[in-house]
Amino acid sequence: MAEVINMPRLSDTMEEGTVAKWLKNVGDKVEEGDILAEIETDKATMEFESFYEGTLLHIGIAEGDGAPVDSLLAIIGEEGEDISSLLNGSASASAEEEVEEASASESGSPDSSEDASGTAEVPEGVEIVKMPRLSDTMEEGTVAAWLKQVGDTVEEGDILAEIETDKATMEFESFYTGTLLYIGIKEGESSPVDAVLAIIGPAGTNVDAVLNAKPSSGAKASVSSDAKKEEPKKEVAKETSASKPVADGQRIFVSPLAKKIAKEKGIDLSNITGSGDNGRIVKKDVEGYTPAKAEAPKAAVQSAAPASAPVILPVGEESSEEVKNSQMRKTIAKRLSESKFTAPHYYLTIEVDMSDAMASRKQINALPDTKVSFNDMVVKACAMALKKHPQVNTTWNGDTTRYNHHVHVGVAVAVDEGLVVPVLKFTEQLSLTQIGSAVKDLAGRARNKKLTPAEMDGSTFTVSNLGMFGITEFTSIINQPNSAILSVGAIVQKPVVREGQIVVGNTMKVTLACDHRTVDGATAAQFLATLRAYLENPVTMLA
Repeated sequence: MAEVINMPRLSDTMEEGTVAKWLKNVGDKVEEGDILAEIETDKATMEFESFYEGTLLHIGIAEGDGAPVDSLLAIIGEEGEDISSLLNGSASASAEEEVEEASASESGSPDSSEDASGTAEVPEGVEIVKMPRLSDTMEEGTVAAWLKQVGDTVEEGDILAEIETDKATMEFESFYTGTLLYIGIKEGESSPVDAVLAIIGPAGTNVDAVLNAKPSSGAKASVSSDAKKEEPKKEVAKETSASKPVADGQRIFVSPLAKKIAKEKGIDLSNITGSGDNGRIVKKDVEGYTPAKAEAPKAAVQSAAPASAPVILPVGEESSEEVKNSQMRKTIAKRLSESKFTAPHYYLTIEVDMSDAMASRKQINALPDTKVSFNDMVVKACAMALKKHPQVNTTWNGDTTRYNHHVHVGVAVAVDEGLVVPVLKFTEQLSLTQIGSAVKDLAGRARNKKLTPAEMDGSTFTVSNLGMFGITEFTSIINQPNSAILSVGAIVQKPVVREGQIVVGNTMKVTLACDHRTVDGATAAQFLATLRAYLENPVTMLA
């Protein structure tokens, strides 16, 4: 569907704008973020970017022509789309507005003229900055961040604030020089277009008097009549000489981001050749510029000065691709987001001495047709500890807490598209060798996408092990409806103290994430103490 783009109000006092230059022509493809045109406001010449993508179907204001704010600037839509209804609608709407304005100016309002003449004027040198309309459909704006504070000195061109519109977050720069006297909209707050955003003027100005003051009707009339003739020319010239870089009398076209990066790096924009439309300097031109080449003659003149190493800036081409999320990825995102943002997580970490567990595993695996992993030992220890601490083996149901008398341990398995959690039913009844065989079978079928829904449902507790990847410690998000999940790290050799002597030990860190609605800290600590006892004395798991 075609989108109508109206003349935006790019400054707080802008009533009309002039199209200085079109950077796109009718029939051109337009991407979101492309610069459509350069528009002269009452204060500066600014780049206006598109918030839509499609084909430029119509240009409503020719280069060099001016038009009031809200006039039809352009139409973007699908190639070949019929826009006659939009053009006719725009024409009739503008005609009605002209009739209304004419009747209003003829009838006048005696009350309003009395109010204006009876109220004090804004002191000279003080400027009231209002919430600008930074996009063609913007009705209100939110101050995302203030970059200046009350009392700060502000120069023309300084960024005052970052403002969120209905389409993007944009930097808003000051068109005045002075002291920031007042902030009318705090960070995070929203206000309609034309609300008082800030006041800039001489230090010590009475802000209350400014807020209550209004310009007289006579002054307003004289300003509006003179400004149309003189002010745009002055301001455009001022912008060309100050706000925009100039080289050999010619204006340099540069994107705001490229200009900001160049300023931070101390790079002279006149030395850079732009690769954008009409030679416009963009971000990659600045980042790919090597000052050493341009400054070689200067270095030759100053040969007596000590030599400095050239600044090598990274050069490359930015690239990316969009990959459609699989249904598994969407499900993982949904479930983990729900868990993280609904269950109040807290984490407890302990370090376990795994020396005896390593020795026991070696003996067990020496038996014929037997293979037990450290993860199998952790799963068995968790199942036995859960029987002793049933509070951890629970489910939060809002008005009730369900205590699960059975133990179904879920074992997280990484697959190509994400993560699945096959479940070992009645884990507390399985031996170490049975757990080893079951985990190997479930993990293999998980990677081949052969698991049934029943084999991934019903867990009461989950174990996630990244130790085989060399991760020594991490935290996990609870796999709801469980109340806890255990994160298992790698076994590492490190110095430990035994019986007053420093010896080489083998330790493993495990972290328990708990839902504080069902499991209190003391309960979780007791569970971990029991878990450590089983792992450090594996013979107790064989009884």
